[in-house]
Amino acid sequence: MSKIKVNEIEKASGSGITVPTGTSFTVTDGIAATNLSGTIADARLPTVPVTKGGTGLTSLGSAGQAIKVNSGGNALEFGTVAGGKLLQVVSNTTTTVATTTSSTYEHATNCPTLNITPAASTSKILLIAHIGSVETNGTGYFTMFRDSTNIGDSGEGFGYIQPDNTTYLGGGHHVLDEPSTSSQITYQIRIKCSGGTFTIGRSESRVSLTAMEIGA
Repeated sequence: MSKIKVNEIEKASGSGITVPTGTSFTVTDGIAATNLSGTIADARLPTVPVTKGGTGLTSLGSAGQAIKVNSGGNALEFGTVAGGKLLQVVSNTTTTVATTTSSTYEHATNCPTLNITPAASTSKILLIAHIGSVETNGTGYFTMFRDSTNIGDSGEGFGYIQPDNTTYLGGGHHVLDEPSTSSQITYQIRIKCSGGTFTIGRSESRVSLTAMEIGA
């Protein structure tokens, strides 16, 4: 093996010194960062392993993904972070009474309504309704609708109050809905009455509907 000892290499012509293809050029003790310039092509950059403080990943993940430990517990990967995240809350409240004489469920004037667009079709919607004070001279019924679908029982909804009863501390009701859509949904409180007039809410009490999206 031949050895050439020099203190400096100077190019003979052109703009640089070329190491021919198939020939390696090894710098034993490294090159100081202060002596480097320009841009190194991605293909020439090594993958930094986790043991050296890197991710061990060779590409970027998709929008909304995060870096997480893989199922084997021995490397990192991009993926969707699982489970049970509260993604958004939408609420509507009124202090104005809503009255009906209808024998079928209706979205009476002043009954709360709200729109929510789930971030994913796998999300669940936790609905919480407070109906304030109620009074009736018939049998009054209360339920919640998703668009045109009655989420409660088709007949009794989420409960009823008998004739000539007045309740000044209204009830709270909740249900976990699974709409299976990422399109906008309209939720409503609806009421009906059998043989009289049913009123929910008073100027001193609130009627409210809240929807909370829970990520899968």
